[in-house]
Amino acid sequence: MDIREIQNLIKFVAKSGATEVKLEMDDFKITIKTTEGGSSETTTYIQQAPISHALPQAAMPQPVAPTAPSAPAAPSSDEDTSKYVTVKSPIIGTLYRKPSPDKAPFVEVGSTISKGDVVCVIEAMKLFNEIESEVSGKIVKVLVDDASPVEFDQPLFLVDPS
Repeated sequence: MDIREIQNLIKFVAKSGATEVKLEMDDFKITIKTTEGGSSETTTYIQQAPISHALPQAAMPQPVAPTAPSAPAAPSSDEDTSKYVTVKSPIIGTLYRKPSPDKAPFVEVGSTISKGDVVCVIEAMKLFNEIESEVSGKIVKVLVDDASPVEFDQPLFLVDPS
């Protein structure tokens, strides 16, 4: 089970209204607990059973819990960021800044966009969802790297609407 499948499982459990789900497979156990009242806050515990062959440390599943994104910095501390509009992720998934690996990114810093322009795609459950800008303006900052996992409502781009 990879990180994307775990994220999708967390999302499914949160929507289902279940308060606790335990999943045990041959090589790992996952427990997902949600808070009462349908809050989207979940706690996930993953316990990896010993595996006979060695895996690189980076390939091991890490505990996943939707949290506030590690605040990607605004343009710089001297600039007034209140004048910028933030384009946020409408879904959980993997963000891709390019339509395909051999193509140019949808937008770069300095790109001028119009309302409805595609700024990136987010893959969720093997579907690629085009994310369109809701504002017109100029891209001031790209807050997420290509092929990075993103959370719901995570800031993706800063746009200067002037």
